[in-house]
Amino acid sequence: MQIIFGVIFHFIGGFASGSFYIPYKKVKGWAWESYWIVGGIFSWLIVPPLAAYLTIPGFGEIIKHTSGSILGLTYFFGLLWGIGGLTYGLGVRYLGVSLGSSIILGLSSVFGALLPSIYYDLNPKEGKDSFTHIISSPWGQWVIAGLLVCVLGIIFCGRAGMMKEKDLAKQQQTKESAEFKIGLGLFVAIVSGILSACFAFGIDAGKDMANEANTIWKSLHPGQGEFLYQNNVTYVIILWGGLTTNLFWCMVLNTRNKTFGDYTNKETPLLSNYIFSALAGTTWFLQFFFYGMGESKLGNGASSWILHMAFIILVANVWGLVLKEWSAVSRKTLYTILTGIVFIILSIMIVGYGNSIK
Repeated sequence: MQIIFGVIFHFIGGFASGSFYIPYKKVKGWAWESYWIVGGIFSWLIVPPLAAYLTIPGFGEIIKHTSGSILGLTYFFGLLWGIGGLTYGLGVRYLGVSLGSSIILGLSSVFGALLPSIYYDLNPKEGKDSFTHIISSPWGQWVIAGLLVCVLGIIFCGRAGMMKEKDLAKQQQTKESAEFKIGLGLFVAIVSGILSACFAFGIDAGKDMANEANTIWKSLHPGQGEFLYQNNVTYVIILWGGLTTNLFWCMVLNTRNKTFGDYTNKETPLLSNYIFSALAGTTWFLQFFFYGMGESKLGNGASSWILHMAFIILVANVWGLVLKEWSAVSRKTLYTILTGIVFIILSIMIVGYGNSIK
């Protein structure tokens, strides 16, 4: 039952992340950097401490007496992840919700799942799964198999992107074809995919804070299992790092593009722009709110990260079909992206089975 709840929580988180960019499409008359940072302020500054306040009494005290080295490392990984999140927005802009999310999050699932376990081979730590342990155990072999199937799905999605570019080139110039840039988009997606994995490292770096929240909760609720919201205190520090990176770059773009006027431009629907940006930002944070709940059931290992990323990829691709991002392509291209989606769904099932026999 714990495994089932863990998978459900990861699905809800994946749905939130795969859907968060949709409200941004309703923003009118603002430059990308303007609506991105407004949403980001909710994602990284307003909602995380609010969630921690509502779920972890005294979360501020936990942060205050945590060592500076732990806080610094957690924040540092947040900075790196912030670059990944920043380039995620650009990747989706140039590749579309479906393809951009597939490549970025697919790469993130690979690096986020494998690098920590390789690190624990070099620096063993009690309670952490090393790569050697994973590949030598039956459950771990299923998880690795699921990861490989997920990579195969990513390859099909990438191939579909190449085919899509050729299909659009044959047609009249549309807004979608003008935005779609496979070369630049792939470069941005690779950078984003690698750095986005740093969120998983940040969770691990700040695990002492989550463990303290968990210990306090369990002392007050004996016999009730692990604390579902233990990671909410860690998110506050990680997301400060993400805010730093994104705020700096968006202010640079506002200056360069002379778009500071967006925030007060009465010729645009200001109220709805702020509402949709806030909705996007809040929805985005919910992915990690539910990731923490799923992780409390499955553990902070390769399997949790793979499931989370795979669900996001799946949801983003479904949105891509709903938003008709693939309506102007050939039947062969459509079948290719659908094949990629099928492989990703299969990877989720394989990883889930691996967890069930752990």
